[in-house]
Amino acid sequence: MAGLATHSGTVGGAVAALESGVPAIALGTGGLAAPDPVTTVNAMDPTVDFAVRLIDRLRVRARSGPLLPEGVGLNVNHPVVGADGRGTASGVAVTFQDRQPLLAADFTDSGDGTWKVEAGPELRPGARGGDVEAVGAGRIAVSPMNADWNTGPVERAMTSALVAGLRP
Repeated sequence: MAGLATHSGTVGGAVAALESGVPAIALGTGGLAAPDPVTTVNAMDPTVDFAVRLIDRLRVRARSGPLLPEGVGLNVNHPVVGADGRGTASGVAVTFQDRQPLLAADFTDSGDGTWKVEAGPELRPGARGGDVEAVGAGRIAVSPMNADWNTGPVERAMTSALVAGLRP
């Protein structure tokens, strides 16, 4: 999500596919809080269930054509819902990648020509309509993306049509 997407191996793999002309969906489970391994693993079941419904929707809408327009992929972020992670998301939102970095780096001069780097969370309210806002509200964020990270209103409208009425 947000600025972390540019450092994500999952998103990076999807971008590499898009660069090669292969349709791609980056699928993630989690939120902004420090992950609890048990609830995150439990939340993977509803994440996979949603992914199957999403791909089925794309296949039906494609009518034997491409599942997504050439060069457009999806970055899907599924929240962890419920105390055990097995809850159902409250909806699906077509979003954009929030620009906030989510992590702040602190550099300290060690005095010997090296620097110590520490990183910690720097959470701000999510931008209206962004992935951080959606996942923070318990909704599945579906953000259209392309290999140069600059989808526009046409891709957003297309994604809205693709996921209209889709439920977790």
